[in-house]
Amino acid sequence: MKLELAPALTALKPALNQVFDLAAAKISALDRAWDSKRGTPVFTVAGQYTTRGWTEWTQGFQYGMAILQFDGAGDRAMLELGRRMTTLRMAPHVSHIGVHDHGFNNVSTYGNLRRLMREGKIAHNQNERDFYEMALKASGAVQAARWTSIPGNPAERPTDRDTGYIHSFNGPHSLFSDTIRSVRALMVAWQLGHALMGENDRAVDLLKRGLQHGLTTAQYNVYYGKGRDAYDTPAEAGRVVHESIFNVTDGRYRCPSTQQGYSPFSTWTRGLAWILCGYAEELEFLETLRDEVWLGIGMDKAAVLAKFTAAAQATAEWYIKHSFDDGMVYWDAGAPGIPTNNNYHGISDPYNNHEPMDSSAAAIAAQGFFRLANVIRKTDGVAAERYRAAALLIAKTLFAAPYLATDPTHQGLLLHSVYHRPNNWDYIPAGKNIPCGESSMWGDYHGLELALLLKRAAENQPYYVFFDR
Repeated sequence: MKLELAPALTALKPALNQVFDLAAAKISALDRAWDSKRGTPVFTVAGQYTTRGWTEWTQGFQYGMAILQFDGAGDRAMLELGRRMTTLRMAPHVSHIGVHDHGFNNVSTYGNLRRLMREGKIAHNQNERDFYEMALKASGAVQAARWTSIPGNPAERPTDRDTGYIHSFNGPHSLFSDTIRSVRALMVAWQLGHALMGENDRAVDLLKRGLQHGLTTAQYNVYYGKGRDAYDTPAEAGRVVHESIFNVTDGRYRCPSTQQGYSPFSTWTRGLAWILCGYAEELEFLETLRDEVWLGIGMDKAAVLAKFTAAAQATAEWYIKHSFDDGMVYWDAGAPGIPTNNNYHGISDPYNNHEPMDSSAAAIAAQGFFRLANVIRKTDGVAAERYRAAALLIAKTLFAAPYLATDPTHQGLLLHSVYHRPNNWDYIPAGKNIPCGESSMWGDYHGLELALLLKRAAENQPYYVFFDR
C-alpha cells in the first residue's frame, strides 16, 4: 500500500456524500423488490441480491444500513424503514442460539437505534428505548451462552480460573476470527447491567467472558512471526487463520482450519479484517473502563490491552504489506492463481482473470485502521498516522470506480465482494474466470459504516462507537 497516496479527510467529503445518496436509493429499491419469504439477502448475482441458506447472519446489515443512512444523511424515510423492520423482523436473531453473529445482527439494528436516541438524533421515547435495551441484553446473554471452556490444565476439569471462547456455528470445537467483532454484543449487554444466568443461579460476567474470548482469539487465531508453525515466519507476522480447532473433551488446541479461505496456512483477508476491526473497536471500549472494573473481574488491564493491541497492530502491518498501492487485497493471500511474481505494486484490477479482490475485506479493515489510529495516537503517533492514512486511502479507492456501484440497476453498493470462493458460490460473469462485479450485505454495510465514521470525523460530530461513553 502506498500510504503517501492517502487523501486528506476533508477531501473525501464529496465522495462520502455520494455514498449516502447512492445508499438511500439502493436500500429503498432492495426493500421494494425483496420478498421476505426468500429469506435474507446475502450477495448479488448479476447485480441482483439473492439468498444463500447457510446461516441468517446478514439481515441486521440489511436494516442496519437504513439506520446508518439516516445517521449520515438525515433521511427520515430510511430511519422509519430501519426502525419498522427491526421491530418486525429482528426478534428471532435476538434469541438465536445457533450462531456467533449477534453483534452483526443485533448491535447493527437495536444497538444503532438506541445509540441514535442517546445521541438525541431521534426523539427520546422510554418505552422504545426499553425495547431496544431488552433486546440487546438478551442478545448478549444468548451469545455468551455459546461457550466452550478451555481448562488452564487440560488434565483437569474447567474452573472459574480458566478461559474459553464463543464457538462458531460449526460447533463447540470451532473458534472463528469473525466473532471478535460480534463479541461487542456482550459488551453492550454488560454496560446495560446484564449478566448471563446459568445453573444454580450462577451469574456469568459478560465483560469478562468477552475479554476471555478476545484473549483466546489473539492467542490462537493470530500469528506473530515467532515460529508457532512452519508458516509462522517474520515475513508473515500478522497472518490470521479463519478458524482454530479444539478438542472439546479436554480443551486442547488441535490445529488451524478454514471455512472460506484457501487453506489453514494462508490468510483469508476478510478473516484478518474482522480481527483488525474487532480488536480496534474493543480497545476503544476498554480504554473507557475504570480500574475498579478490572479489579472486579480479576483481570490485568495492562496485560489485556497489550495483547489486544498486539493482535490489532500485527494484522494492520500484515494488511499494509499485502495490499496493492490503492489499499485493495486479494480474497486470500495464498490463493493459487496469484502470480508468483506478485509484489502488490500498482493499482488493483478487480477484473483480472486469476484471483478475485475482496472489497468487503477492505471496507472492514479500513474501519479497523481508523479506529486503531484513534487508540494509539497518544502512545505511538507515527504508527497512528500510518494507520489513519491506510483508512483514508482505502476509502478513496472504495468510494470511486471501479468499486462503487453507481449503476442504478445494480442492487449493491460496493462492487467486487467475495463470499465463499472455495464453495464456488460467487457469480462469475460470462467471459471471466473469476468472480467480480458483485456485492454483499456485509460489504455494503461496512462500506456505509466506514463512510459514517469518516463523515462524522470530517464534520466534527461525536465519534461513532458501539458503546456508551
